[in-house]
Amino acid sequence: MNDKYEAKYDVLKKYFGYDSFRSGQETVIDAVLDGQDAFGIMPTGAGKSMCYQIPALMLSGITLVISPLISLMKDQVAALNQAGVYAAYLNSSLTQGQYLKALQFAKNGKYKIIYVAPERLLTESFLDFAVHADISFISVDEVHCVSQWGQDFRPSYLKIVDFVQKLKKRPVLGAFTATATAEVRNDVMKILQLKDPKIVTTGFDRENLSFFVKHAKDRKAALFAILREHYDESGIIYCITRKLVEEVYGLLADRGIEAAKYHAGMTDEERVRNQDAFTSDRVRIMVATNAFGMGIDKPDVRFVIHYNMPKNMESYYQEAGRAGRDGEKSACYLIYNPQDVHTNRYFIENNRENEELDKVQLEQVLEKDRERLKQMTFYCHTRYCYRKYMLNYFGEKADSFCGNCGNCLKQLEAQEYQQMLDKNPLYDAKVKLKKPQPVKRPSSQNPKLYDSLRLLRNRLAKESSVPAYVIFTDKTIKEMSMYLPMNKEQMMQISGVGEVKYEKYGARFLAEIKRYRSEEHIDETAVTAHAKIRFSSDHREN
Repeated sequence: MNDKYEAKYDVLKKYFGYDSFRSGQETVIDAVLDGQDAFGIMPTGAGKSMCYQIPALMLSGITLVISPLISLMKDQVAALNQAGVYAAYLNSSLTQGQYLKALQFAKNGKYKIIYVAPERLLTESFLDFAVHADISFISVDEVHCVSQWGQDFRPSYLKIVDFVQKLKKRPVLGAFTATATAEVRNDVMKILQLKDPKIVTTGFDRENLSFFVKHAKDRKAALFAILREHYDESGIIYCITRKLVEEVYGLLADRGIEAAKYHAGMTDEERVRNQDAFTSDRVRIMVATNAFGMGIDKPDVRFVIHYNMPKNMESYYQEAGRAGRDGEKSACYLIYNPQDVHTNRYFIENNRENEELDKVQLEQVLEKDRERLKQMTFYCHTRYCYRKYMLNYFGEKADSFCGNCGNCLKQLEAQEYQQMLDKNPLYDAKVKLKKPQPVKRPSSQNPKLYDSLRLLRNRLAKESSVPAYVIFTDKTIKEMSMYLPMNKEQMMQISGVGEVKYEKYGARFLAEIKRYRSEEHIDETAVTAHAKIRFSSDHREN
């Protein structure tokens, strides 16, 4: 085992609290550390950020993360600062004074990681910093935005190449996205001028997600039927227009369901306040347009409902993928009505975001968008496995039966009904069988402790003015309540507990666990054999 290999794992454990990498992460990291460009195509929740944060902490110079997502920058910088990493973001959410102060700190070498919006790259103030800085690595997040064939083409991304060419030396480039067809991938490599990049595609399948399409004349009834199944869980409801966001938000309020709302017609202050309420678990449900969610790292979103059909599979995959980022079982619902097709077609034909393109380019983009809408509509009408359709769309092979989507569950129901008929020909055909439901996520073995640890976590988050999951995720809290660590050594075996986090919060969580063990009269000899095996092992999954 060489020094670089050991150092990589030391950094992972110290700052992030894990002992192993997820699929694809290590390959990308090794390429970057070896000075090779990299292109990571990884689904939402697969840990793309680790692919540039680990190298950033190991390379000698600064790492720039180019992202269009203000929410992602804010959340990731908060998480890095909590983990003991100096990081900053430079975007339109800062006042001029804050921006210049952060830029001065950057010039003084305070930050290892700097998040920057693409619009800032060629500004005089930022260029003055960048051309004199030692930039080792540039990571481009949401890189599909650079391609006019991508579903979120942003002309500002074309500035990246010009920016790189103005630097004294070319840094290593990393490109990352959750959604890229082969056409988009090739376009990205050409536009960004990636040099012999290491391409890592970990697959688009999110096995923990269940997909359902509800054909409903009455959307409201369909919505509340879904919400009843997830009454105590965190979720997002996406609406196609601002007006519908307000309407659905009002419907929830009339039913006494506490929620927040988010759309571009609200003030920056309102959006920030409502986003913080959702990420900090002060409200369980967010009703929003697609303006919300890109870059949101909240890991315990248990369901995502699309109140309307999105305009393409890429958007649906990305938005639905905000459910279950922690790997726990979660559900994705799409409430379909034929009117959605007409609404989306209107938006496509009246899109004003690509006005910089000439007539020929514009027509090419429009035609591509029309085709994407057609494929999205086909998804809503397929009688076959939703997961297979989705994976095939992204060029990935899949089994014809996943056993965990709406159509596959219908097949199971039909098979069960046929079996009943085979056993008893007189079986009343009018009797409806209970529809199989997706498997609920496992609960903690010590729910009382789990709840008290979450309350402690939420108090600490409020004190630090960060989202609760930045302190510890639900998965980490669940492990603490399950394995009942008694000391630092055992606590450090819990997934997501790194050295910096332990120094900040470990004692308070250990005290809460000790109090619970005392109240429940649990001594060391009563700790389950499973927990003992856990604490005798040095393997923790990321």
